[in-house]
Amino acid sequence: MKNIGKVFLISTSLFLGEIAAPIVPNGLHQVEAASAVRLANSSYQTTANVNLRMGPSTNHKTITQIPKSKTITAMEQKGSWFKVSYQFTSRGTKVTKIGWVTTLYIEKSSLAPKTIQFQKTTFQTIDHVNIRSGASTNYKTLLTIPKGKTLISSEKLSDWYKVTYIYSSKGKNVTTTGWVKGTYLKEYYQYSSITGAYYFPKKTVKLYPTPDTKKSTVYSLSSDNGLYSANKAVNSVGQTWYKVSYNGKSFYVYSGDVSKYTLTSETETEYQANFDTYLYASYGKSYTKLVEIPKLTIISVKQRIGDWYRVSYNGKAGYVYGGDFTKYTQPAETPSTGGIDKGEVTPPADAITEEAIAKNTYAVTNPLNLRQAAGTDATILTVIPTGTIIIPTSKTSNGWYKVNYAGTSGYIYGTYLQQVITGDPMGVKDSYQFIDLRTKSLVTASQIDDYIASYVRNTGKKSILSDKGKVFIKAGERYGVNALYLAAHAIHESAYGTSPISMAKNNLFGFGAYDAAPFIAAYRFASVELCIDYIAREMKSTYLNPANWKYQGAYLGFSTKTLTNARIDSSSEGMNFFYASDPNWGKVISQHMERILSYDKAYYAGAKADTLVPTRPSVPVGGDVFPAGIVASVTLSADKQIVLNSQKGVHDAVKTIKKGASFNLLEKTNDFWLRVKVDNKEYWTNDVDFSKYKNFLSVKNLGRVTVSELNIRKGPDKSYPSIGKLGFNEYVSIVTKSDGSLMMDPSNSWYQLKMADASTAWVSAAYLYTKDLY
Repeated sequence: MKNIGKVFLISTSLFLGEIAAPIVPNGLHQVEAASAVRLANSSYQTTANVNLRMGPSTNHKTITQIPKSKTITAMEQKGSWFKVSYQFTSRGTKVTKIGWVTTLYIEKSSLAPKTIQFQKTTFQTIDHVNIRSGASTNYKTLLTIPKGKTLISSEKLSDWYKVTYIYSSKGKNVTTTGWVKGTYLKEYYQYSSITGAYYFPKKTVKLYPTPDTKKSTVYSLSSDNGLYSANKAVNSVGQTWYKVSYNGKSFYVYSGDVSKYTLTSETETEYQANFDTYLYASYGKSYTKLVEIPKLTIISVKQRIGDWYRVSYNGKAGYVYGGDFTKYTQPAETPSTGGIDKGEVTPPADAITEEAIAKNTYAVTNPLNLRQAAGTDATILTVIPTGTIIIPTSKTSNGWYKVNYAGTSGYIYGTYLQQVITGDPMGVKDSYQFIDLRTKSLVTASQIDDYIASYVRNTGKKSILSDKGKVFIKAGERYGVNALYLAAHAIHESAYGTSPISMAKNNLFGFGAYDAAPFIAAYRFASVELCIDYIAREMKSTYLNPANWKYQGAYLGFSTKTLTNARIDSSSEGMNFFYASDPNWGKVISQHMERILSYDKAYYAGAKADTLVPTRPSVPVGGDVFPAGIVASVTLSADKQIVLNSQKGVHDAVKTIKKGASFNLLEKTNDFWLRVKVDNKEYWTNDVDFSKYKNFLSVKNLGRVTVSELNIRKGPDKSYPSIGKLGFNEYVSIVTKSDGSLMMDPSNSWYQLKMADASTAWVSAAYLYTKDLY
């Protein structure tokens, strides 16, 4: 019976054809063990760690182990074994090993290339080139594009680019989309001359040798240093860069990092040094110091660029920083007497000349006599109160200004005027800018929705305010706040519901945000509806509540700022006084209101204000949680410290940290408490003032995504596969070097990230913002 059984088993094997050939994975050829087949250098990929052996069986010695997912080249096959070539890098040197691997742990590689998406880029043809229906010369030619034409592309397949080409035919624009060989293209940069202007960094700015970030930064300049440019470049991805000169060499600065200023001439004004300072060779403290200017020195200023004054001192021409000086004033006239100022002598009338001047706005800094003529012996017509905004039309040679005040024309002495920027309409205050915001609006939900929908149609942007008109109406009715104002306020602060803060945090009003740290400081709300309800209640109980310190009038109003951005309280009023730094904030919101529903003077003249005041809402639960590994350092002066507590809301001062100390930043809550980790232990503090956070801390390796989807790649190049995606405004932890700087690739185009699982990956630097708490 045993012999019969053996014969039966052998016969079965022969029948199935499995004596010499084991099962081979799909895609591999099955051959007899004794045969050797030459292969055409086919590519395979390992599906597990596999030994590379000296011969085609496990009896042969192992040469090395090939890791999973590595590519090998097969040259020969014997049964279930392949003779392969394996290339790898060891200590910076490429190494090639040849041996045998079993077919059980390899599979045929897919050689089909994949399309790669990239930022929309403008290219220029360097020769006549065919645009084809597909990514090879086997596809049909759609047309031939002449040399020097521009194309748009955001996708490539191997060395073929999918492009859009727009050209004119028979008086009409024609658009053709197809594929072009990359060897016939170059990135298109457009250079042009512009009217010369001065540019000051918004924050610390980097200077590059070319109008892009492909090469390393050459210099970094702080925000108090100006640059001059008369040329610009628009690079292939549409970014505008200004060509500037610094330290005798030409560089480029990104337009989004600077603000434009012009050299302006103004009435000659005297300023006094607040402390010892310097005359600089140019408009920035990074430039050469020409001479020291002692404290209390008085200088005369006729021209300025931003916060810098162009002056002459001790025979040298240069620039001084306006923040180091205060306008020099003398004692004012006594309005009741009309007497001559101390030290002032009125020259003979025939010696006084008068000329027209530019129409700039000025604030009266003391009660000031308006006189019939340009001298202290002239008749006093009236007294202009402190804080009044006026626009002089001419100036006399003895320092008096001709103005019109309350319908009366006369002269005032110029020492007691200060040039300002104001949102004061300088006329009849009869518009939405001055209505009582506690009155009910006649606006409908559909009118609000239509206004936002129009913006969405015109821009193609997505808005989280779409169809939220009824939410504004409901909140206005609940708390007695003008619903039209609520909607316009949200539209202005959130850019029609499209701003990063609104999209990421459901914060439509920029509430909690500071100019120094707008995104991180801003409150995070659970929904748009909760945000609108919260702000309606908050505004009614604070800014529109006469018993609250924020109340400066129950209307939008305006503010007035000096040229160094200091608010002039006597010339500011309404919500604009405290709510916003922009002097025209109230005016802009009133313009949105007007565009949604035309102002009805008769209605608001009789509308009654709802004076009931709700209790102030508590700070909403929420905040920002940061990824692991965010490192911060204390920047306080040496005599100060940050107090750490054992838990949120408790002030038990269990630890303190001082200047230079490092810690991990874990979380920031809506009520401005920070959760931190020091020496591997967690603490809480609310000592950091986010309106001037730079005086407290600096964070170097926090990044935030600025596009809807950002590819995470294994290496610093688009040729590496994407291993995941990051969402819009998602925080990331950037790997740092030993010196604390951010880890980037040699071209400074990619950041290396530390992922949640402690692995590392790379993302394009073009789509990561790194200055939230820098």
